[in-house]
Amino acid sequence: MDTPAHAAVRVLPTETTGDTAEREATVALLPVGSYEQHGPYLPLSTDTLIACSVAERVAASYRVQPLPPLTVSCSQEHASWPGTVSITAATLGAVVRDIAHSLRRSGVDKLVLVNGHGGNYVLRNVVQEATAEGHRMALFPVAADWEEAAAKAGVETPARSDMHAGELETSILLHTRPDCIREGYDTADHISDDRRHLHALGLGPYTESGVVGRPSLATARKGDDVLTALAAAFAGHLRVLESR
Repeated sequence: MDTPAHAAVRVLPTETTGDTAEREATVALLPVGSYEQHGPYLPLSTDTLIACSVAERVAASYRVQPLPPLTVSCSQEHASWPGTVSITAATLGAVVRDIAHSLRRSGVDKLVLVNGHGGNYVLRNVVQEATAEGHRMALFPVAADWEEAAAKAGVETPARSDMHAGELETSILLHTRPDCIREGYDTADHISDDRRHLHALGLGPYTESGVVGRPSLATARKGDDVLTALAAAFAGHLRVLESR
């Protein structure tokens, strides 16, 4: 196992109100994770830990206001595994809109949703609706950001095959939270590319273990490189957000 290059992701920001005032940020970062199965070796909080690690890396390079994460979201496709907890898409959308409204009242008029769970489809609509209403909101990372970061990091498994608890997610946690990873990821590879009925049937018919991907290829170095590439990619989203 590779040794992580820096301290574990903190999840909760530790800023005071004075720190936030001094930062004078007009852009806030809201990590959105989930609480769902990630096979027998990654924690239920994997997506939240990943969203927070991306947000931390971004906050280290840009003047933004970090927010605490949303830790439960839309994980209905994983409902057949113990531990998974979900809220409805309507609830998630309402919470995000309320947070955005609260931020605008305090002078922070731009919000970036740092999404760590691919099943949070509703966030795309929330961003589109906010933009149509004249507000400034963005979703990060988008699929292209993940794919480009994975390529730069040398992640070998294609995005479609690396769907859940695979090489990418395991690599990020090997770098940021190796203490959370149980034994067995190196022998848990499972590929199931044809998932056309996922929304109707859930993930269960496509994997017994809950894993879809090749976690055996994961390394902490790849995880670090993915986060570095994502932090660089954020600059483009920030430019668009500030230009509107």
